[in-house]
Amino acid sequence: MFKILRKELLGPEMFLMEVFAPNVTRRVEPGQFIIVRVSETGERIPLSIGDFDRERQTVVIVFQRVGKTSYLLSTLNEGDSILDVVGPLGHPTEVDKFGTVVCVGGGIGIAPMYPIAKKLKREGNKVISIIGYRSKEHVFWEERLREASDELLLATNDGSYGKKGFVTDVLRELLEGGMKIDRVITIGPPVMMKAVADMTKPYSIKTIASLNSIMVCGLGMCGVCRVTVGGKTKFTCADGPDFDAHLVDFDEFMKRLSMYRDEEKLSFELWKKEVGV
Repeated sequence: MFKILRKELLGPEMFLMEVFAPNVTRRVEPGQFIIVRVSETGERIPLSIGDFDRERQTVVIVFQRVGKTSYLLSTLNEGDSILDVVGPLGHPTEVDKFGTVVCVGGGIGIAPMYPIAKKLKREGNKVISIIGYRSKEHVFWEERLREASDELLLATNDGSYGKKGFVTDVLRELLEGGMKIDRVITIGPPVMMKAVADMTKPYSIKTIASLNSIMVCGLGMCGVCRVTVGGKTKFTCADGPDFDAHLVDFDEFMKRLSMYRDEEKLSFELWKKEVGV
């Protein structure tokens, strides 16, 4: 059992939990993820690691309440425990002294970008973070990313805070302005990562996307998280979650993410009727 030491409401339907998980914190590195199971009959869901503390032996997860399992997870409070936490899983994000690195994060994807940006800066890179939200009320961890970056640029879809528009609008300005960028790392909605990849490809800028697939085993055995990269089948859990964004078949990836949408919706509705939510 993995005790929840801290819980925060970050915004509409967005939660933070700090979880005691000593087996994870011993080996975890930025870019890795965990799989959690809330109940004995529940599904296993992958969650990115937003931060970790080796001394406190804790990991921080940030998630959005969108379906049955994330709803159940959100009902747990400080002092409660998560049934299973497996990890760290996946390969850490490659961090070296690249030069100027632009970190493009959107929504919940901004959380796992934070430890990556910190490590990039620690290695001597110039880190420019572009973070995007739906609106001002969805903004979280702005100050954390600001501290982890040499420059922070923020956008909201509705213009209620920061620049009005998408993170790609901000990235386009940097590219068209002639800024020398050595690497781009992007984490967020698949459609956003695809747009980032399409934008950097003509400039031949190495671009890494962290994929959050549907997963079951987390070990590359079940094949649920398969994705096509450079024409070859890869498993997000075992080969990723980071991939060369210019080689990812994002259209296929997005279709696979929506494969069980109807079943997930039906399961959530039936459960809500059952428990009277």
